[in-house]
Amino acid sequence: MADWGIRRASAADVEAVAELRALVLRADLERLGRYDAQRVRRRLRDGFVPAHTNVIEVHGAFAGCVALRPAEGAHWLEHFYLAPRVQGGGIGGAVLRELLERCDREGTVVRLNVLRGSPARRLYERHGFVVESEDPVDVFMMRAPVV
Repeated sequence: MADWGIRRASAADVEAVAELRALVLRADLERLGRYDAQRVRRRLRDGFVPAHTNVIEVHGAFAGCVALRPAEGAHWLEHFYLAPRVQGGGIGGAVLRELLERCDREGTVVRLNVLRGSPARRLYERHGFVVESEDPVDVFMMRAPVV
C-alpha cells in the first residue's frame, strides 16, 4: 500500500474535490442516464463542508476525499472519492476502516448512499454495510456499530 495520510479539508480544497467527483462518478452517472458535467460539480460545491471533510493524500499529493457528516442518530459517509491512479491499492479500505473504528468507539451508526451498479458497493458490503432501501438511482446502506 502506498504512503498515504488524511488531513482536514479547507475551503480551498473544494474545486479539487469537485473535479475528482466529476471524474469518479462519470461512468456510473452516464450508465444511469444522469450525468451532467455542471450539476455533478455544483452539487458538491453546494454541499461541501470542510469541517466534516477529510482530504486523502498519497505521497503528499491530493488523491481523494471523504466526509463524515453527523446527523440525528448517525453519521453519513459522503463524498468518498479516490483518484483512479490510487484505486485498488487498499487505500480506500484502510481509510474506511479508520473512520468506522472511530464510529464504533462512539457507538454511532453509519449511513451512506451509493449509485446503483457502482463497484464501490462491494467495498461497503465487505465492511459490514447492509442495504436499507433502493430507488432507481441510489442504494441506501447502513452499518451498526461493532462493539
